[in-house]
Amino acid sequence: MPNKPNFLDINLLGKEYRVTCLPDEYNALLESVAYVNEKLEEIAGKTKSTMTERLAVMAALNIANDYLKLRSVSGSGAVVKIEKGLDFNEIKRRIINMEAQLDMVLAPEEKLP
Repeated sequence: MPNKPNFLDINLLGKEYRVTCLPDEYNALLESVAYVNEKLEEIAGKTKSTMTERLAVMAALNIANDYLKLRSVSGSGAVVKIEKGLDFNEIKRRIINMEAQLDMVLAPEEKLP
């Protein structure tokens, strides 16, 4: 099966996580990881917080805000000029998939004292 999910070790804020990834989504996932890590580091630098969960929530809110801003201008054609062929449904599907995978990986961490 050529499109069988593979495990991929990613690094966010210096912590390693293992996620599953389809081979044809590998590059997109790496780009997403880089973008999320950049947001995490940006927020960590601004807030001086070291609480990973808090930083993750703040990064998620910032990324959602970026997405909603892009979506709100998509009707005007501005997004097409920025990123021709941007498929928001595909992006949303990938984000939901990544969130589910991260939830599975982070669930055992939530049980730690």
